[in-house]
Amino acid sequence: MTVDDMPFEYRLARPEDAKAIEALDGSFTTRSVFRVTVTEGGFGLREEAVNPPIHKVFPEEETADAEADDDPDTRTFVALDSGELVGFAAVSYNAWNRRLTIEDIEVAPAHRGRGVGRTLMERAVDFARERGAGHVWLEVTNINAPAIHAYRRMGFTFCGLDTALYEGTPSAGEQALYMSMPCP
Repeated sequence: MTVDDMPFEYRLARPEDAKAIEALDGSFTTRSVFRVTVTEGGFGLREEAVNPPIHKVFPEEETADAEADDDPDTRTFVALDSGELVGFAAVSYNAWNRRLTIEDIEVAPAHRGRGVGRTLMERAVDFARERGAGHVWLEVTNINAPAIHAYRRMGFTFCGLDTALYEGTPSAGEQALYMSMPCP
């Protein structure tokens, strides 16, 4: 069975999707993390097992409308299963560096591993092509190994690190990893 055979509907978000987007469970559980080693000449990453597994729940944050119709350089794509919102990807394009940024992408736990995230990312890449983007870029915490593995399967590679991004937040102690891929 291919992704196209699955019962999911994909479309642009509508204002009435905002509550479902906010309510989506973006938490994850991982049995491994990417440990960051900062050196004088750069940094290194090493995946290592954690026991017990880590369960991460992201803090609530204020979000904008599900779709900013007045901004031609932003989009929010949604995935629905029998009318229920099960995933979304919010993206923005910056013309100055021809970068499409994945601002947020989440898939409900029961729908992970079924191609929803990959298809949402394909929609984002299609939008990137429309805008003339040279690359697609995202940020992910070093403890979200499941997402990192998924992004790597999609063609993303590591391109940067920020060891201070999460200081003073509930995610203090984690490091921000940046990943990108050329826009095909």
